[in-house]
Amino acid sequence: MARPLEYDDKAVSPVIATVLLLAITVMLSSMVFVMMQGALTTTEKAPPLAQVSVRGLSNGFHVVKIASLDQSIDPAKLKYDLYPDDGQNAIPYRGHVADADVYGVVGANISFHDRDAGYSVTKGDYFVIDSTTIGSDQGTWRFKLIDESAGVVLIDVVLPAIED
Repeated sequence: MARPLEYDDKAVSPVIATVLLLAITVMLSSMVFVMMQGALTTTEKAPPLAQVSVRGLSNGFHVVKIASLDQSIDPAKLKYDLYPDDGQNAIPYRGHVADADVYGVVGANISFHDRDAGYSVTKGDYFVIDSTTIGSDQGTWRFKLIDESAGVVLIDVVLPAIED
């Protein structure tokens, strides 16, 4: 004779309990994986884009001003090159923007001026090149600014003739 349900001691069979526990474990681990997937993938930042204006002044200086820059850059990651473009036998000038003899130094051969004093390279910042002392007022010279972290040349300009 069958016993009435109110006296049944069994709840769920062991097979069904195991399947339910496995399903719950798989669902929880899937949720954790989906939540953590965004943290595990790295997205590459787009390289910075810059535009400059260059002027040769009558006092023998060139000013290279950053007219637009789509992101601020750490000056320690920027390298500059000033070199003759026409094959003349002259000394190229190379260095980093954050060097103590370049960053904010007035009267240096090449100096970087951080207009907003935020220790970052942004729109409006500028380089002053003492072209008469360096000799870049004679012949064709190029000025390059390279973002070493992204491996991108931000600026590559020919220095114009000095204004009279």
